[in-house]
This record gives sequence, C-alpha cells and structure tokens, in this order.
Amino acid sequence: MSRPSRFLTPNYLPAIIATFVVIVAGILADNQNQLVSEARMRSEVADELNPIRSTLESSINGNVQLVRGLVGTIATEPDMQQQRFAELARSIFSERSLLRNIVAAPNLVVSMVYPVAGNEKVIGLDYRANDKQRGAVMRVVITGKMVLAGPVDLVQGGRGLIGRFPVTIDRGGKNRFWGVVSAVIDVDRLYEDAGLASPTLGIDIAIAGHDGLGRDGAVFYGDPAIFDKAPVQMSVMLPGGSWRIAAIPKGGWPATAPNAWQVRLLIALGGLMIVAPMIVAGRLTAERQANIRALEQSKDQLQELSHRLRIALDTSEIGIWELDIDSGRLLWDDRMKELYGIGKSVRGIYEDWRDTLHPDDLDRAEAEFAEALATGGAYNTEFRIRLPDGDVRHIRAIGSTYVGANGNRKIVGVNWDVTGDVETRATLSEAKRLAEAHSAELEAARHRMEFNALHDPLTGLPNRRYLDQVLADRGRHFGTRAKLSIFHIDLDRFKQINDTMGHAAGDEILRHAANLLRASARRDDFVARIGGDEFVIIRASGGPDEDAALASRVIEAMSVPVRYKDQECRVGVSIGIAAQARVAEDLSQILVNADIALYEAKRRGRNRHETFTGALKTAVFKTKQTADEILRGLEQNEFVAYFQPQFCPKSLDIIGVEALARWDHPTKGLLGPHAFLKTAEDINVVAAIDQKILEQALFQICRWEANGIHIPKISVNLSYPRLRDDGLIGRLEQMSIPEGRLSFELLESISFDENDVTVIANIRRIKELGIDIEIDDFGTGYASILSLLKLTPRRLKIDRQLVLPILDSPAERRLVESIIDIGTSLGIEVIAEGVETLEHARILKELDCHGLQGYAFARPMSANEIATFVFERRWRAA
Repeated sequence: MSRPSRFLTPNYLPAIIATFVVIVAGILADNQNQLVSEARMRSEVADELNPIRSTLESSINGNVQLVRGLVGTIATEPDMQQQRFAELARSIFSERSLLRNIVAAPNLVVSMVYPVAGNEKVIGLDYRANDKQRGAVMRVVITGKMVLAGPVDLVQGGRGLIGRFPVTIDRGGKNRFWGVVSAVIDVDRLYEDAGLASPTLGIDIAIAGHDGLGRDGAVFYGDPAIFDKAPVQMSVMLPGGSWRIAAIPKGGWPATAPNAWQVRLLIALGGLMIVAPMIVAGRLTAERQANIRALEQSKDQLQELSHRLRIALDTSEIGIWELDIDSGRLLWDDRMKELYGIGKSVRGIYEDWRDTLHPDDLDRAEAEFAEALATGGAYNTEFRIRLPDGDVRHIRAIGSTYVGANGNRKIVGVNWDVTGDVETRATLSEAKRLAEAHSAELEAARHRMEFNALHDPLTGLPNRRYLDQVLADRGRHFGTRAKLSIFHIDLDRFKQINDTMGHAAGDEILRHAANLLRASARRDDFVARIGGDEFVIIRASGGPDEDAALASRVIEAMSVPVRYKDQECRVGVSIGIAAQARVAEDLSQILVNADIALYEAKRRGRNRHETFTGALKTAVFKTKQTADEILRGLEQNEFVAYFQPQFCPKSLDIIGVEALARWDHPTKGLLGPHAFLKTAEDINVVAAIDQKILEQALFQICRWEANGIHIPKISVNLSYPRLRDDGLIGRLEQMSIPEGRLSFELLESISFDENDVTVIANIRRIKELGIDIEIDDFGTGYASILSLLKLTPRRLKIDRQLVLPILDSPAERRLVESIIDIGTSLGIEVIAEGVETLEHARILKELDCHGLQGYAFARPMSANEIATFVFERRWRAA
C-alpha cells in the first residue's frame, strides 16, 4: 500500500474531516487579516500624501496671486516702462516666492523683463512669430483667462511652471486688450518645499495633469506605473485647472500583510493541536491491524518456504550436515549418507567424515575444516572422497558457524557432488590450452602476413604501403620533434641489365642495392623499396651537408661493379633529396619534393644527387605547366606549320620549302621550337607534333596546287623517336603522299648505328615510298662519309653556324666549299642554311651550292603568306 493511500482508511476519517475544517477556517482568517492590513496601509499613505498636496496648492496659488497684483497695477498704468516694472517686480520677488522671472509683452511683444540679467535675449520677442509659444499665448488672448502651462524644461536650466495672465485696460468705459504678463514658477523649489525630495518620505509619488489638464494631462513627476498599482489618489486644485497626485508605499503594496506569517503560524498551531491527536489514534489502530495481518502472512510464508526448501533439496541433490563443535555430535541427512555411500551405518561423529576422505586430500581438508572452526569464518572448500566400492567422487562443501539456542557453538553446511563439473573443467582446460596454442599460431601467422604486406619479398625492405603508413603517422617512427629528410633513389641503367641479362640479374642488383642502402643508413633510418628500381630513405635531418654526404656515399658505393655469373654489372644511382623546413610540414609533400629533385638529377645526366630548392620547384612547375599546355595544344590543334622557302642560287627560283613547327599559343602568341621542343621531348610528344606538321604540309601542297601555285618539294623534320617507331611506315602508307614532292629531314646528331635494325629498315622503306631523305644541321653531329654512303640521302643542309662566318673567315669558307664538293661528288644536293645577306648568297653561288635558305630572301611564313609570296614573286622585287 502506498503512503498516501495508507491514510485513506476508516481509522483516519475523523482526522481528515477535522483537517478540512481547520484549513477552511484558516483561509478565511488569513483573508480577513489581509483586508484589514491593506485598509490600514492606505490610510497611512493618505495621511502622508495630504500635507504634500496641500503645500503644492497653497504654493502655486500664492505665487499666482502675487503676479495678479502686478497685473492689476499694469492695467492702471498701461504706459509703464522697464524701470517702473522692475520696481514692482522686485517687490514681489522680495516676498517669499518661488518666481524665477516675470515678462511683460504689450501687444504680444516682450518689452519688459525682471530680472534683466540672463534674460536680455527675450526682450523684443514677438509671441505671434514664435512657433513654440504662440499657441499658449493665443489661448490666453482668446479665453481672456490666466493659463498655467508646464512643468517645462527651461532654457536657463531647471524646470518651471509658466503662468500667462491677460492684461486689459479701461478706455472710456471699454475694456481693451493690452498684452500678456508671463511668470515662471521654479518647479524644483516647489517640489522641495512640498517635501517631495525628502529622504525620509515613506511613499512613492507620481503627479499627472500636465498644463493643469487634470485626468487628461500626462504624468510629469514620478513613475507613471504608480497609477497602475491601485494608488491613493488626490486632486491638486490650481488656478485654471488641476493635477492628480497618486502615492503607494515605498517598494509597492506588500503581497501579504506584515503579520501574515504570525497569524498563519497561530492558525497552524491551533489546527495541529486538534488534528494531531486524531492522526496518532488512527495510526495506532492501523498498526495494530497491520501487525495482525503480518503475523498471519508470516505463518503462511514460513509454510511455503519450508515446502520450497524441501523441493529444492530434493531436486538439487544437496546434502545437509551439522556438527556440534562442543560435543562433537555430527548430524547427516539422508542425502549426505547417499552422497558418501555410507547408507545408514553412521556413528554420528567427526570420524564418519574423515574416514571417507581421499588420502591425497586428507591433510588439506582437515586443516581447512579446523581453520574454519578456530576462526569462526566461512567454510568453503572442495575435496575428494573414496566410496566403499573404490570409486572417487569430488565434493563441494560450504558451511558457516553459529551459536545454538543452548549456547553451544555449531557449524552447519551443505555438500554436493561436483565430479561432473571437475571433469568438465579438466576438458575445458585442455581445450583452452589447445585453443591458446592455435591462437598463438594464428597470431604468428598474422604477424607474418602483416610483415609480408608491409615488406618487399625480394629485398626484405619496407614497401610502399609501409612508407604510406610512415608518412601518415611519423610520430610512431621518428617522434614529433625532429625535422626529417627524404632521399628518393632511382637506379640508373637498371632496365638495360634487365633487358640484356635477364630478370634474375636484375633481382640480384636490387638485393645488392638494398643491402648497400641498409649499410649506408643509420640504425634509426627508414629504408624502403617503393617499386621497380626506386628506393626511399627517411631519416632525422642533420643538415644539408650531412644529407649530401650520405648521398655521395651511396653514389660512390653503387658505382662499384657487381659480378653476376662471371659478368660485371654496372649501375649508377640518381638521388633526389628534400628536407622539412619545419616539423609540421607534410611528409607527403616532402616526398613529392624529393621526386622533383630526383627528376632534376636525372635531367642533369644521372649518377648524381640534387637537393630540392624553391627555385627548382618553380622550374619544375613551370616545365609541368608548359607540358600541360603542350598536351592541351595538341588537343586543340594549336601547333601549326610555317614554311621557309629555299632558292636556286643561279636562277633564284623557289626549289622547295621547309615546314617548321610553330605553336600558336592562345595567350603568348606564336612561339618557336625553343619554347617547347625540350619539354615536348621530355613528355614524348615530339612524334605527335611531327605528325601534325606532316599532315598540314601535305594538305598545303594539295591546296597550293589547286590554286595554281607550284612548289617542287616540301621538307618536314622527322625526330629520332618517330624514326624508331615500328608503326611509322604503316601510317605513311595510309597517307596520300605525292611521289618526289616530300622530304624527311634527319638531324645529323642521330647516330645511324647498323645495330639499330628498326632505323635502317624504316629509312629503306621511306625511300621506297618515294620520300627523299635529307641530313639537317650537317657539320655539327655524327655523320661521316661512311654514313653518307650508307644512307645515300638526296640532300644535306649545311648548318647556319658554318655558313655565317664565311664572309670574314677564309677557313670557314674553305670548309663549306669542301662540304659542297663532297656532296657533289656523291651526287647529293647541298643546301646552305642561315643565308642572312646577299653577300652570303653571292659567295655560296660561286662555291656552286645547290640551294639557299635564310632571312636574306624570306623568313618563315604561314601557309597563306607563302602562297601570296610565291604568287607575287616578291623575292625578285627585293
């Protein structure tokens, strides 16, 4: 039963009724006390407010009456001047008055004022022209009565009430309006005289009725909210109007009467004296009835508990025993006798139990039992017993000591058979041992798998995945304080070893490089193979000199030949180094920087190391930007062919044109090969540019022929990568090439090695397609007389570096003459490049040169420009 419902019984009904009556009576008494208290407080507020109201009325009316006397004097002396006015006003001010100043305005124009000091500016004021005062003055003129305005803020400071009095004079029995007299009453002094500013005032006051408007006027003194708090209100009667004055106690009306809690306490005490005895009587009656019910329930529960215990013991097969420690008497129930296999032959003594114990557990079991008896603590143990038939049984025993009703110390406990549990535990223990062994094997396998996943199987070094972990979590490997350096290492000439000696030799080189890097690095350095022939070393930075020293040691060690199957394998190594400028710098970016430095090392000739710098990064980014723009330019067809004509020295006829690659960049304008050729070679797109120039050249030949412009041949550059392309001939066969009209220019810097089968075969097939072969830049590369005999080119072009000096150098002239003679003797036409002046042309003509090309005759031109140039034969005019 819950606590509230416990009291809703017949035993507590008288107490409940008495409580209700006491509460109702108390509420009525408290309300009556509140009403009496409020009436008393309102009377006290009215008593304190009434003298203030009376003082306000008398002060204002008294000051108005003083001014009325002056108004009467002016009516009898309408021609009064400032001196007379000042004397009369001074007499008024000499009285105990609250006036601040008086102004007279005949015909509504101020001409007299007192006191004059501080009020000079008001003289001459025309009320009819003053927007602020015209309304109040006109009320005086129209009504003919005195008008009291304010309180208002005064210009000279403070606040005041302004009383405006009409002045009329008698002219022959008729009243005529003379003007207005205005007097200012000092409101601050008025409030002070009335006691509104008194610190001992026990009420909060608010005054409404601005301009004497009574209930229609605004609140001008105190908190307007006072009028909303049921205040005590009175009227202040003024000349020509009234004010409303309201007051409440300081802090507002109290919510409760001052003696409310005393009254309530008395009510509560009286009610308690009535109700408490009734509640006590009801509670005693209820407890008596509850005790009777509890006794009946206990009896029933004891019977149920006994029945449950008997069922539980029968079901659980637990035996109960009890030993009287003082007498040595041992009691066993039937289940105990069955558990120990004794039957009914029990002597009822301690030895009955001891004799059944297993010999191996006898001493321990007796010692534990003796300790429980000696200390009186809990008895909890497990032991083995031997049954009469020789079987062994595991017994679990629990007991506790207590003092019996006769004062004897006793111990009572239970036994149950745990043989099955012991055997199960043994089985589980063996299974656990096997599981732990299997788990250890799995853990070892997992570690091997993790090692294999994070290490290169060939060299045993950490792999790229391991490197990524180090880059992501540097703190686990190097801490968080040291700045790190990254070495990106790439083997030079490794591909040649793989291609010529097989992958087994390549693997041996990689293992050799891994061992060498381990030996060169410090113990705490991280050395990894991140793919192919690339390795990485990450170490705590020791400064640029130490990083350079490590790189130099690695390069020097790698330069030592490695023997493999009685052959020497020589490899070099290029190294890019980048170091953190600050510890927080991202290691992934440092790896990128090291890769940039490695690229620079390879570009500068390999077998060297380079350190990343800001300038290097700028150069690489600029090269990458150029590369991206080249690729975009290829997609947008921005690479166009420009053509420079070649002339016969004797007839000055055009004998051909050379197609030159130009890049029509969208923002940088037309760019020559110097702006893009090196980058194009690095990204392997020179062949693509050559193909586009070839296609445009063939298109322009057809276009020129269709317009009646005949150009005997056109020469197009053929790069070495394209010359080695197995698919070159197939693509040429698919193109429409006019026989004898196309020449491929091969740089003399190309080495025409007989072992390069693809190059030799492609040159032969090119000739079979009716395409001539020309050797460009002759005199600057590898071409020899044997090369000329082997290639049998149709033409060779003397490099401009040999042509330009012939004007001043007899030796250079003889060299050029010798080249022309060699070409003529081998049936090869010779064309001179770099013909800058007509004097060059004259000398080359005398040397029997077969063709001239240079700025002396024409610069490279677009397809349309050269068509116009040929058609109009402009070079002859020049």
